[in-house]
Amino acid sequence: MVGEAVDAAAGRQRQSNRKCIGKEDGMIKAAIIRCEKNMDKCPLTACFASLSSRKGAFQIHHEDCAVTGVFTCHCPGDSVVEMANILKNKGAEVIHFCTCAFATKTDEGWIMENGGYCKGIDEIIERVHNETGIPCVKGTAHLPKDYTIQKWD
Repeated sequence: MVGEAVDAAAGRQRQSNRKCIGKEDGMIKAAIIRCEKNMDKCPLTACFASLSSRKGAFQIHHEDCAVTGVFTCHCPGDSVVEMANILKNKGAEVIHFCTCAFATKTDEGWIMENGGYCKGIDEIIERVHNETGIPCVKGTAHLPKDYTIQKWD
């Protein structure tokens, strides 16, 4: 399932020989898949800022990132593999799934205790990775405190 975990607070890698997803040179072509339940509330501003500055879950990449594409997953996620294949065909080298899919925003920050918009996010990410072969990362911006970034690689 999860090939590696990254300590988001410290930015250190654990459980792998490979330090980061991506190439040794050039920009990483990253795509984002978000949840339909947040698409009318969030323009992905923080996600794009995190991607361009390699903050949040994008810190795991060895090189700077460029946006390759964005899709919105609609419940129950039946077409997400097709979306991922399109992103892959457009050059995406990694797909990040938005933090709001698995965490909730509170007055104190983002937390995982109540989950996010998608109750099946791990299964969806697993399916995308297994059926497309593309590395997937669970998270974008606004990572919950003490969250360990998960990636399927």
